[in-house]
Amino acid sequence: MIFVTVGTHEQPFNRLVEYVDKLKEKKVINEEVVIQTGFSTYEPRNCAWKQLFPYQDMVKYVEEARIVITHGGPSSFIMPLQIGKIPIVVPRQKQFNEHVNNHQVEFVKAVAEKQGNIIAVEDITNLQNVILDYDLIVGTMPSGQNSNNAKFNEEFGRLVNGLFHAK
Repeated sequence: MIFVTVGTHEQPFNRLVEYVDKLKEKKVINEEVVIQTGFSTYEPRNCAWKQLFPYQDMVKYVEEARIVITHGGPSSFIMPLQIGKIPIVVPRQKQFNEHVNNHQVEFVKAVAEKQGNIIAVEDITNLQNVILDYDLIVGTMPSGQNSNNAKFNEEFGRLVNGLFHAK
């Protein structure tokens, strides 16, 4: 199953909802697709959908999904990461009136480059290939996610030890 969430931002994200629905219609995607459409005005005809799901349902869908596709809002892609999924992240863009600026594009690029634990798709026409090659892409990603907390604790420990051993 593929689960798609566009979050709760008040601007529609029709571009993503419609693109996934068309992939399902063309049978590019053969598995079940569930979409949380938010305030999008496009209503999927080939996928199960609901405007908003209760949080527990969102968690259930993310846990059950083989692939999770989200917009670039941090809370939407952090939850799949916490559950152990590598999400495909399609940032909302100002040029399509999906957000007030391009902060999602910039943030998603930075996370993808620095953390390496999400699959960023800025150009929606690349989404089909990313979905089809998802398992291969995930298989080539570095194993073991870097933990900023672990890095902080390690550096802090070195600093403290250095203070005690300084003469």
